[in-house]
Amino acid sequence: MKTILLSLTILLGGISLAQDVVNIYSARHYDSDVMLYKLFTEETGIEVNLIEGDADELIERIKSEGVNSPADIFITTDAGRLWRAEEAGILASVSSEVLESAIPENLRHPEGKWFGLAKRARVIVYNKAYVDASELSTYEDLADEKWQGRICIRSSNNIYNQSLLASIVASDGPEAAEAWAQGLVDNLARTPQGGDTDQITAVAAGECDVAVVNHYYYARMLADAGPEDDDDPIDPNAQAVAEQVALFFPNQEDRGTHINISGAAVVNTAPHQENALKLLEFLVSPEAQEIFADQNFEYPVVESAPMSDVIKNFGDFKADDLNVALLGENNPEAVRIMDRVGWR
Repeated sequence: MKTILLSLTILLGGISLAQDVVNIYSARHYDSDVMLYKLFTEETGIEVNLIEGDADELIERIKSEGVNSPADIFITTDAGRLWRAEEAGILASVSSEVLESAIPENLRHPEGKWFGLAKRARVIVYNKAYVDASELSTYEDLADEKWQGRICIRSSNNIYNQSLLASIVASDGPEAAEAWAQGLVDNLARTPQGGDTDQITAVAAGECDVAVVNHYYYARMLADAGPEDDDDPIDPNAQAVAEQVALFFPNQEDRGTHINISGAAVVNTAPHQENALKLLEFLVSPEAQEIFADQNFEYPVVESAPMSDVIKNFGDFKADDLNVALLGENNPEAVRIMDRVGWR
């Protein structure tokens, strides 16, 4: 992905090193985020400079820039990607009473190296014409032979699936996780392909009966609105497609549905660390959390924050309270398992 320089102020010669700024390297490409940065500037007078790009490319860029990097904050989706940044040695440990009181312990790094800003649930969507909700139960059940030739899912190089498998490693152990992954692969209706929106569309079209996706892809299709991912755009007939399927929260009788995050971290060479911390604290304010939820159909990390009407209509569900730091720690094992079972 080509790295794009965006600015909420006028830049002459690149990212600013002036004092009343904060420089963000972000792998999130949502209008909601730009809206939040503008509000932060209005409230604090601190200008926000933004570079957008692929998460792995941004990590490498910060590493190569070294002590001269202008990056103050690194923002990305998925705890697995935050773990990669942690392993690259580019994140600072910071302490903030505001962040620690607002964000549940399982949604932030134990040593303050990153903090969750918004939650996403990895759910099952099913074709209402071919599947009754009573047939569904857990992620583990998708390995049962009754689902043979009936499942769609993204490829193994997708970080969302790597983190889902990492959570199963944490819950059930590596051997059981590998048996599950093999059963899932054996039950696929087609070779893994496309993004989460493509999986929902395939279920609606009858190519498969069920699929595993992040909840907000389904939510934005239902709303026929919301931001478009670079590799996963909204179909013009999204709402009609989404109405043919329904959402199911797995594992409600045991550990709960798998939860991941979008998160942010202060870079350890940040030239404006104080401003960086002010921005992170702003992003967990009630105003900012409502924008995350309303504009991008994510769940807020602050439990008291309001949700969008679309996801509110999904109803309450039990969420897995696993510390999402384990999704990164178990990522290498998950990738090895995927390779061994032929999850392509």
